[in-house]
Amino acid sequence: MSHSTAAPQAGAPRPQQQPEVRGVFSTQEIRKVGTGTTTRKTVQKTFWFVEQHGSEIECQPLNTNYVPSGPKRKISMEDLINKFSPEPEFYMNSVYPKMQELQYSVRQGDRYRESGETFAAEYEYSRALKVDEDNVRANFGIGLTYLERGDANKAQDIFERLVKLDAAFEPQHKHLFNEFGINLRKNKMLSESREYYARALQLSPKDENLNMNMARVLLESKDLEGCVDYLLEALRLAPRHEQSLKFMNWLIQKNLVPADKMEAVRQAIAASKAAAPASAPAPAAGGEDDLPLSAPQEDAAVPTEEAPASVAAVQASASGSPSASPDPFIDTTA
Repeated sequence: MSHSTAAPQAGAPRPQQQPEVRGVFSTQEIRKVGTGTTTRKTVQKTFWFVEQHGSEIECQPLNTNYVPSGPKRKISMEDLINKFSPEPEFYMNSVYPKMQELQYSVRQGDRYRESGETFAAEYEYSRALKVDEDNVRANFGIGLTYLERGDANKAQDIFERLVKLDAAFEPQHKHLFNEFGINLRKNKMLSESREYYARALQLSPKDENLNMNMARVLLESKDLEGCVDYLLEALRLAPRHEQSLKFMNWLIQKNLVPADKMEAVRQAIAASKAAAPASAPAPAAGGEDDLPLSAPQEDAAVPTEEAPASVAAVQASASGSPSASPDPFIDTTA
């Protein structure tokens, strides 16, 4: 069990600070087993990893390998005091060493993957998943390893596991999340990529980055109606979202906007012009924009980060005026 407190400055009055809780606790539940004269009572003991973050306290069950696994839930300090019993020796002797072992395997897998040693990375991630099959970083890591090797069948198994894990779509995993989504698309796993972003949008429907990334997948799937709809939604949520404006500009220049969507596009561009300039939004759960874009057709070049379009260029395209650069987007992907 550990408690962390900030050290007071010399000469300053010592603050009355509540120590933060981190450790293993247990709960007990009495259950009746059997019927009639064979009825007996049993006590079921459940172990939980409890961690406090400021005023919030979360508990997560331990799996059979003694590591926290599965969904977390919030509890109050009152519940913790009244319903949970501390298990400091179990934490220090059994749980903490297993947690360290798991984290080490994941870190080693990350190092091997970053250096291109995919088989060594797979071995380390597999070791981690034997301890906790729901570990988000290990699942992303081994999935990316398979995708980088072009092993679509194994990547499919990991994809099916990840889309069921709510934790995979939490903000702290945004970079892994986005990298995995991009690699799904680059491996032409387009139906999986659509399902992946659809699942993310169920949890974060107001994320303009996710809407733009879904538009990117639909473009590659040649669903132009859906592509423009998701781009319009991204711009409704963030009228000056630069990457969505770049994307829309490219669609306009290539005459890929369906005729029945053009008026809505003009209105979105007008709204971007009317919106007050704002600093670029920080990436949300969807991660940074899914660019550069690869061509949906053999002769089509699409936007990349290397050649940004200004808001003015998009507005000019939407109004029918020529852009400052007739085709400023060059696809640099392999």
